Amino acid sequence: MRLIATLIAIVSCALINVAPASATAVSCTDTNIQVTLTLLPQTVHGKLCRPVGITPDTVQLLVHGGTYSGRYWDLPYGEYSYQREMGRLGRATFAIDLLGSGTSSQPLSTLLTGITQASVVHQVVSKLRTGQVLGLPFDRIVLVGHSMGSGIAIVEATSYHDVDGVVLTGMTHSMDALMLTTIFVDGIHPAILDPLLASRGGDAGYITTIPGARHFFHDPGTYEPGVLTADETTKDQVSSTMVPDLVPLAFTSTLSRAITVPVLMANGTQDTLFCAFHCTSSTDLLNAEAPYFTSGLDVVLLPNAGHSLALSTGAPAYRSAVDGWLTSHFE
Repeated sequence: MRLIATLIAIVSCALINVAPASATAVSCTDTNIQVTLTLLPQTVHGKLCRPVGITPDTVQLLVHGGTYSGRYWDLPYGEYSYQREMGRLGRATFAIDLLGSGTSSQPLSTLLTGITQASVVHQVVSKLRTGQVLGLPFDRIVLVGHSMGSGIAIVEATSYHDVDGVVLTGMTHSMDALMLTTIFVDGIHPAILDPLLASRGGDAGYITTIPGARHFFHDPGTYEPGVLTADETTKDQVSSTMVPDLVPLAFTSTLSRAITVPVLMANGTQDTLFCAFHCTSSTDLLNAEAPYFTSGLDVVLLPNAGHSLALSTGAPAYRSAVDGWLTSHFE
C-alpha cells in the first residue's frame, strides 16, 4: 500500500491556473438503461462520454453522492466537468443518476438503501461489459464513487466482485458524526418542500439541502463562487433511508477489506465531514485507512479542497491524480 506522492506537489498556482486541455474532441451521449429494484422495473439515466471516434477498453462508472445527481461529474460551469476532462485525456466515463435522483425512476423512497442501490449499480456494470449501453462493450470497469456513492461502491464491489478497480472519493472510515448531525439538523428538509424539487412529487422520505446550504459541501475549502451557485441550481434529492444504511455498512465497518481489486482513495484536506481526523498528511490518511483494505490501496490528499473535491479549485490536480492512477494500474 502506498500514497501517491505526486499529489501533491503538483497542486500549485500553475496547476490551479491549469493550461488548456488537449484538443481531443469529446462526445457525450445520454441514454436510459432498464434495471430492476426488488423485481420492480426501473429506468436508470446515464451519460457516456468518450473521445470522438475512440472506444477505450476501460470505462469509469461514476456514482454520485447524496443530494447530487450525475451532473456532479459534468457541472454546467467553467472547467469543472470530470467527464469531459477525462474524455480529453482519452478515457471513457459513464455517469448515472441513482434511482430517485436526476431523471432516473423515482420509486418509493423506503425501497432505496445502500444494498438495493448497489444491486442496481451491479446491473449497470453487467450492461457495460456486454455492450448493452449504446452498443459499446468495455473490457474493464472502474467504479468511481463520491461520498454516499463511495459507500455504494464498497457494497457493490464486495457483494459482486465484478469490477476491476475502485476509486473512493469524499469518504474515509472516520467520519465526523457531529458534522453529519449538523448538516441534517441545519441544512436538510423534505424535497417536497423545496422550490427546485417539489414538482417531482416524490414521497416525504426524499430529502435535500435547504436553499443556501450547499456551502456545507465546500467550506472551508477554496472554490469559485460560481461553482457554489451551479451546485445550488443543480442539487438533487436522496432517500432518507440511505444514510442510516450506509454509515454502519460501509463507512464505519471493515466491509471494504473484502474488495479484491486496486483501490484509490481521494479526499480534500478541508473536508470537515469525512476528513476531519486523519488528513494532516497523505501518510496520516494512508496509515489510518490501511487496516480497512487488503488489496492495493493508494491515497490522494488534495490541499484546500472541501467535501466535494471535484468542484474545488484544485479539481485539475484531482483529475490528474486519478488519471495517473488509472494509467499505472490499467495500461
